[in-house]
Amino acid sequence: MKILVTGGAGFIGSNYIRMMFNRYPDMEITNLDKLTYAGNPENLRGISNPGYTFIKGDICDPDTVKRAMEGADAVVHFAAESHVDRSIEDSSVFVTTNLVGTNTLLNCALGSDISRFIHISTDEVYGSIDVGSFTEEDPLEPSSPYSSSKAGSDLLALSYKTTYGLPVVVTRCTNNFGPYQYPEKLISLFITNLIEGKQVPVYGTGLNVRDWIYVEDHCSGIDFVFNHGQNGEIYNIGGGNELTNMDITHRILEMMGRDESMIRYVEDRKGHDMRYSLDYGKLKRMGWKPEYDFDDALRNTVSWYMENKRWWKPLK
Repeated sequence: MKILVTGGAGFIGSNYIRMMFNRYPDMEITNLDKLTYAGNPENLRGISNPGYTFIKGDICDPDTVKRAMEGADAVVHFAAESHVDRSIEDSSVFVTTNLVGTNTLLNCALGSDISRFIHISTDEVYGSIDVGSFTEEDPLEPSSPYSSSKAGSDLLALSYKTTYGLPVVVTRCTNNFGPYQYPEKLISLFITNLIEGKQVPVYGTGLNVRDWIYVEDHCSGIDFVFNHGQNGEIYNIGGGNELTNMDITHRILEMMGRDESMIRYVEDRKGHDMRYSLDYGKLKRMGWKPEYDFDDALRNTVSWYMENKRWWKPLK
């Protein structure tokens, strides 16, 4: 089988490619990535599988996409602008990449013999929830320009199933962490700041709640959906680890032998959602569940950043 992966030089995409070659050594994977600030060829250092091909290019460019998609049996679409703070500062690139880019891929897929188009999305499209957890049937109420652009791309992808019969599946996942995450997200930023002896910036009270999943569990969930999901369906992928930002902060401080003097409280993010929570019972009933214990995975992540300063120091 030959798969086109978009955004495969990014955090989740690169972990996905590594996992897929470990599981299916005979697979062919074409990685189409623009190599923006968060796309790093170093994320794929050491991959020597003869079935791997890298193409530097923009998912908004139809000619590049057609070339990358040639001969592919399936598309797994990770490529996206994903940092909320950056979307608040300038939403235009989020609209372009997440909406126009997705539309370009979908249009090109119509002219190809694609048997599966996996569109990777986020729990943020549902918005905030005080109690309970969002299911796949809940309405979308995104709060930020980032989550709004992802919600739009979800609806666009699903419309291609309804209108054209394109075999689209949408996955929505909770907050990821693990190796190769650009040091701007909470866990990767806090770990690297502490290694450098810098304080960690906590928004507001730090009581915002997120569900966390180790990136390898997310990737295994995508593979499960690839093999067992139904076209036109949405699948939530959760970790079952709802924690406040302060919970995460204290865990990292303890693991790294630091105290609360390393915390710096900063002005809260505009429109900061209080709580995200996914019900991923649909996938559990199908036979998938996350495998990693949260604290073990967090320790592994701390160790990885401590042992791979060569990777992240140039990024900071």
